[in-house]
Amino acid sequence: MGDEPLLTRWTFEDFKAFYNMRFGLRREKKVDESDSATVTYIGSNSNGSARSSSDKAIFEQFDEQDRKTEVRPGVIQETPQRPLIPPFDSAEMRTLAETLCRDIIRGSPGVNWESIKGLENAKRLLKEAVVMPIKYPKYFTGLLSPWKGILLFGPPGTGKTMLAKAVATECNTTFFNISASSIVSKWRGDSEKLVKVLFELARHHAPSTIFLDEIDAIISQRGEARSEHEASRRLKTELLIQMDGLTKTNELVFVLAATNLPWELDAAMLRRLEKRILVPLPEPEARFAMFKDLLPDIPEEEHIPYDLLVDKTDGYSGSDIRLVCKEAAMQPVRRLMSVLEDTEELVPEHELPAVGPVTPKDIEVALRNTRPSAHLHAHLYEKFNEDYGSQILH
Repeated sequence: MGDEPLLTRWTFEDFKAFYNMRFGLRREKKVDESDSATVTYIGSNSNGSARSSSDKAIFEQFDEQDRKTEVRPGVIQETPQRPLIPPFDSAEMRTLAETLCRDIIRGSPGVNWESIKGLENAKRLLKEAVVMPIKYPKYFTGLLSPWKGILLFGPPGTGKTMLAKAVATECNTTFFNISASSIVSKWRGDSEKLVKVLFELARHHAPSTIFLDEIDAIISQRGEARSEHEASRRLKTELLIQMDGLTKTNELVFVLAATNLPWELDAAMLRRLEKRILVPLPEPEARFAMFKDLLPDIPEEEHIPYDLLVDKTDGYSGSDIRLVCKEAAMQPVRRLMSVLEDTEELVPEHELPAVGPVTPKDIEVALRNTRPSAHLHAHLYEKFNEDYGSQILH
């Protein structure tokens, strides 16, 4: 051999053994009565209990996918799954990607388009911007390429987050639920890297949707406040660059943002959010449908005055209407509680009386005790919609 250096070829098993030794993980084999070995990963402070997929290291999830797709006699081979993260160049970027993977909504939120009362124009524009390009990609090419940025704005409590949940439920896309805590870090330079890794993950899992709730907290207007920190400016710049860079790829990545303060957004962000959809206060027909769904009419009981409720709740948001119904439903419970509290003996649970129906008098009390919270600035949203919003022709 002489003075020649000794070269060693590392296999995947050698890398996993080094990873376990370096980061305090070890592998224990438990053999059951059928002599089938089960591998359990145990951390340095773990008791050996099973962990959910979101709590496991990325390489552990890769290893589980390899074992699931292993060819065994008499077992049908499963289709290989897409890797959770793309092949990053550095371990630091892979660590940041592992953190952002926990913000992917894997289960369905359970909100359908039909469960959202009213907002027909907003739903139609949202379907046109997100659903149709995925369903009919043939027509959305060239000049008709899909909108990459969509802004939902309107008074608080009108259903902007509900529309985002419907997109996550109905659209066959990977849904990233991102807030300020997801991409803001205390370490210098990590916030920009998180934004970059987020968009690389979205392209890797395309078609995908990035939902930025309360986006005004992330990218407000630049240059007006002298107290704006340098890290905040770098984060905003990286977000603007990544959104503008989306047009350079053929992957379907949608940025869906929601805000109650659209006039505080930076002008550059408004340009990138090409489709701006107003989510207004509910119309009388929508309020009627909400009351009928939340306070159903019970046969052989007093009729609930839906028309009175609709007339008295002009200017109420969907959240305010839910509070009115909750307050009305609480009235018969209060009457029942006053009777039960007067009794000295404790009534067993199976002997508790049933709650009575909601009466028209309960409706009047609920309307007196509830006030709207979103109607004061409704005209500002209408003005912003006239200047920057997206309209639709019937």
